[in-house]
Amino acid sequence: MCCLQYYDVRNRCEGSLCYDFSNMEAFLNQKSVGDALGVGSIDFASCSPTVYQAMLVDWTRNLEVGIPALLEDGIKLFVYAGECDLICNWLSNSRWVHSMEWSGQKEFVASPEVPFVVDGSEAGVLKTYGPLGFLKVHDACHMVPMDQPKAALEMLKRWTKGKLSEAADLEKLTAEI
Repeated sequence: MCCLQYYDVRNRCEGSLCYDFSNMEAFLNQKSVGDALGVGSIDFASCSPTVYQAMLVDWTRNLEVGIPALLEDGIKLFVYAGECDLICNWLSNSRWVHSMEWSGQKEFVASPEVPFVVDGSEAGVLKTYGPLGFLKVHDACHMVPMDQPKAALEMLKRWTKGKLSEAADLEKLTAEI
């Protein structure tokens, strides 16, 4: 392909998927990895036509309508987007998260954006309130973990431990002192 890619507006698309997944495929198709994951002899494919066809029924469905009920039940939701992704761009994601109607919408909208810091450097901009969080990841595209692996790992670790905004809260407190 010769054209600007919609996964990363900074680059031209190269290869069938615009990304090189060969290292990931080689790793995930090792027998020891398959055994550890419990998938047996199933080969990993970066883009499975079977999965793609099965998910086409969800392609144009508005799944956001069910999210407010999850938030009301205290289920935590974390949305993130790379700032250089066009197809799932951060601005559109931010807008639907901000406009989503739920009991904490006003507080979420009013909450400050704070730096998401990893290893002493700002890796993104984070906004949280209650069970909802949104992160715009700097210098990242559609595949945030490939573009910013340290930031993606830290983001995942903090979110799964319930400490996504903990570092941001500390920074806010330090700035106020």
